Amino acid sequence: MGDIMKGLKFPFEINMLNEETNNELLQYFHGEKTGFVQVGPEKYFFPYKYKSEAENYYNFKARHDDVWIVTFPRSGTTWTQELVWLIANNLDFETAKRIPLTQRFPFFEFHLFVHPEMKRQFLEENAGKKGNQDFIECISTPGYVLLSTIPQTERRFIKSHFPFSLLPPSVMEERSKIIYVARRNAMDVAVSYYHLNRLYRTQGYVGDFKRYWNYFQKGLGPWMPYYSHIREAFEYRNQCNVLYLQYEEMTRDLPGVIEKISKFLNLKVDESKMDKLLHHLDISNFRLNTAVNGKELEEVGILNKTPNGFVRTGGSGLSISEFQAASGLLDNANKWIQENELLFEKIEHTK
Repeated sequence: MGDIMKGLKFPFEINMLNEETNNELLQYFHGEKTGFVQVGPEKYFFPYKYKSEAENYYNFKARHDDVWIVTFPRSGTTWTQELVWLIANNLDFETAKRIPLTQRFPFFEFHLFVHPEMKRQFLEENAGKKGNQDFIECISTPGYVLLSTIPQTERRFIKSHFPFSLLPPSVMEERSKIIYVARRNAMDVAVSYYHLNRLYRTQGYVGDFKRYWNYFQKGLGPWMPYYSHIREAFEYRNQCNVLYLQYEEMTRDLPGVIEKISKFLNLKVDESKMDKLLHHLDISNFRLNTAVNGKELEEVGILNKTPNGFVRTGGSGLSISEFQAASGLLDNANKWIQENELLFEKIEHTK
């Protein structure tokens, strides 16, 4: 616990959802067994466990040389993690293929989503498989504990979906590097996140997409509300330790983004290896890479086994068919997005 500071009081209210909404969500999200809370004025949504853990996460002691990838889920997080780790480690492809990304780039708050009952179930399903059980224990350990075991001499790479307001204040105080990736196509995010919530047994969503979109609009899902999340990050975009990227830019001009990230980290990419890096990150290759595609999560049963898996299409603007399949849903989505984008644009133009 050496990387937890003492004395910072968590500054936001944490309120349980009303009983009716909570009971409904428990019917459709089978990975949570206790209930859900909303945090602060934006009402960020988390499992009940956050109520007892908020202060521990908030008091985590960041280091100056930490590198954080912060995103709303399904915004190119894994892709960016692999890219950043490779740039910061001299394009060491061999180590990147040998050691899973979950180990090289720990997920700060994942343990919040491993309910004790689900953990017991995962351990029982992996009885007699010590390696699998050790992995389950590791991934259900709080990030603030796990990261404190990394020596001061070793640079830490940290993944988080926390919005800026819920990140430990020490991250900004220490001027840790933060790379935030925003995916501005909300329909793409929602469709991808819907499939992820069905894939992860820790979420265990069993409803259809129309219901899920209703929850998405209302901010009733992990790390939501979506627009609050990206607006908060946008407010920090001019800080010297923050690089604000858009996922659509990455898909359009990956070499240009590689240059931006390299400059931000004060590193250089070996130009002779650029083609190899782009090949490594190509979505068709990326989906098959067992070090990044969640294979170890599937092996212990945290992920369901599905044809699409953890890494999906990786494209932009490919989600419209899900909305067209439900009557009136596309019009509803366009209206909601336009309203929120107008508010976002007002913020952009006043800064």
